Amino acid sequence: MSTVAALQMTSGAEVEANLEQARALLEAAAGRGAQLAVLPENFAFMGRTEADRRRVSEPDGTGPIQAFLAASARELGLWIVGGTVPLLGAADGRVAPACLVYDADGERRARYDKIHLFDVQLPDRAESYRESAHFAPGSAPVVLDTPVGRLGLSVCYDVRFPELYRTLSARGAQLFAVPAAFTAATGQAHWDVLLRARAIENLCVVIGAGQSGRHANGRETYGDSLVVDHWGRVLARQAQGAGCVTADIDLAVQQRDRERFPVLEHRVLG
Repeated sequence: MSTVAALQMTSGAEVEANLEQARALLEAAAGRGAQLAVLPENFAFMGRTEADRRRVSEPDGTGPIQAFLAASARELGLWIVGGTVPLLGAADGRVAPACLVYDADGERRARYDKIHLFDVQLPDRAESYRESAHFAPGSAPVVLDTPVGRLGLSVCYDVRFPELYRTLSARGAQLFAVPAAFTAATGQAHWDVLLRARAIENLCVVIGAGQSGRHANGRETYGDSLVVDHWGRVLARQAQGAGCVTADIDLAVQQRDRERFPVLEHRVLG
């Protein structure tokens, strides 16, 4: 049996204040016995414009946000999935939305760059987004071993693309991390069902950690951070506001159910 945590934040335009909020939630997760905690997308910065993100972006491997993640993981003895951190270094000058994972010794174990960027006009709303104007997408799926199981990484808009999760599953994933900043409109319509669908399709645990509330740029995010088990059951939920939820997961039960219900072995296409 292992314990995982989903952390929900209402991040603003001041990095230091956001890191203080994140630290309090990480301490709460560790205090509840979590071995791995997932922070939301953009946990360290939700600025007034997407262009503002460049001023807080960091070179890969150095900077206050990355130092915070490493120190918090080491001091709390906690594996941390660091939402997204804006990293410099893309060949075209854009910023990489990088999900970084640190182990309980504060060592970085993985970097996943968000593959699917949110370039949309919301139906029936005067609300549009173009992440690709400032962010460079990744291209490589990432799976890594952790104390709570083999973890596949994804970010927010990725959750709409089941082929990514099929790839992670085929590489042995037992859990998926989904740090996110879903809009209020799309979250209300789709968030819960998408997370549960990815869990059910792959018989994997899903940890969805979201932003919640009104941010400095006027954007409203949905929240509703969830831990979903491999059968699609919601084990824990933080509906609104900042908070930490934890859930116990049992990979032995998951493996038993995979053997009794061998849907992963019945795939024909892909």
